[in-house]
Amino acid sequence: MTNQIDTNKLKQAEAASSIAKDMITSAIEQSAANTTLALESLKQASAEVAQAQTLISQVQSQLQTQASATKE
Repeated sequence: MTNQIDTNKLKQAEAASSIAKDMITSAIEQSAANTTLALESLKQASAEVAQAQTLISQVQSQLQTQASATKE
């Protein structure tokens, strides 16, 4: 049995990472002019990073489970 990676979850993680990058860039750009908007951008970036981490962890766990099943 070959290990299969859930590419949909990885693509979602990639998208979340991209959104987080954009939000961080926005926070940097707004930091001097509008601290409230910068804070909101950082909050959103944090949520997107957490989502990406969750998706990556799910894929990693799936691969580890498959690897364990292959060894048995």
